[in-house]
Amino acid sequence: MNILETIDTPIGSYAPDFELPGIDSRVHHLSRYLENLRSVCVIAMCNHCSYVDLYLDRLKKIQAEFSPSSFTLIGLNAGDINLGKDLNTGSTFDDMKVFAQRHELNFPYLWDSTQDVTRSFGATATPTAFLIDNQGILRYKGQIDDHPQNPLAAGVDYLTNAITCLFQDQKIQPAQTQQVGTPLVWRK
Repeated sequence: MNILETIDTPIGSYAPDFELPGIDSRVHHLSRYLENLRSVCVIAMCNHCSYVDLYLDRLKKIQAEFSPSSFTLIGLNAGDINLGKDLNTGSTFDDMKVFAQRHELNFPYLWDSTQDVTRSFGATATPTAFLIDNQGILRYKGQIDDHPQNPLAAGVDYLTNAITCLFQDQKIQPAQTQQVGTPLVWRK
């Protein structure tokens, strides 16, 4: 594993804008989403992460629940394509398309081929959520919830609570949680 410095955008700062290809053959810009939506949540994820697998149904449920309120999730994959070829982890752009179709993702899935955007957000593990308001300010980052192994368990649904607080103009508490999941592998 190669350790590189992340920028680690702090809560209350502008989120890094991006221009990235999606599996839908379109180029996606954070700024364009923010022109039309109340909030965007970028999820650092990849095709081969067991933690992402645990959360896919929860992420699709969050998208379905909040998208009528002018919200979207955006999956962001910065997996090392070279690692994917060497270890057959399914980290190519074509593999992303297959993954999204197989899991019936209901939100955009983008490819961060340089890993620059993911590093700018400060992601260190997958999945990690980055909730951004319509002004482009990062309002929450960290875990989706505190019960990854059991979606039905009682616990704290950090991301859902953060979205709800944002939409009700309430303070998000906590605004940041520890990133838990599979560590990101950075390109050499």
